[in-house]
Amino acid sequence: MNVNIYQLFKASLMEPKRQAAVRIMTIGKIMQFIFVFVGLLTIVSFIEWIFGLGDATSSMAGLVEFMEEIEWLLYPFALVFLFVFTTLYHFIKISLFALIALVILNARKRRGEYRHLWRTTSLSVTVPTLLTFVLSFFNLGFSVSLATSLLTLLYLYLAIGYYPKKPPLQKK
Repeated sequence: MNVNIYQLFKASLMEPKRQAAVRIMTIGKIMQFIFVFVGLLTIVSFIEWIFGLGDATSSMAGLVEFMEEIEWLLYPFALVFLFVFTTLYHFIKISLFALIALVILNARKRRGEYRHLWRTTSLSVTVPTLLTFVLSFFNLGFSVSLATSLLTLLYLYLAIGYYPKKPPLQKK
């Protein structure tokens, strides 16, 4: 299966069958997708932070002077820390949802392993992550996290439906 990042992104939007199909892809392509996705989120968050920081510090004279002195040092470190923590958060989220998906997989009597579910989950969390990111600008609170978690589980449930069924047990 030879797909590019754009095709993976497109499949992550609304195609549970393709989300299930990525279980046979190499982990390197999935990691590449995750890092590009997290990188784009980090850049947008960093730009938001820069403009928010400028608004927040304009009312405090002493802090404005201090920020002007260390600005060249603050921004590169902030970008690196933001990327590292966003990546760490995204990997933990994918791993936990893959663990939940393993329970769903066994309940639906489908064949698969945790590594397959991890790859599928990496695409299934894309839309809920984007939705959370967009809704974070509106300060809607805890209900957004719950709704996007349920949306992720719905994507996983639909994708697991395309996993092969377990063969029936043979009686001896």
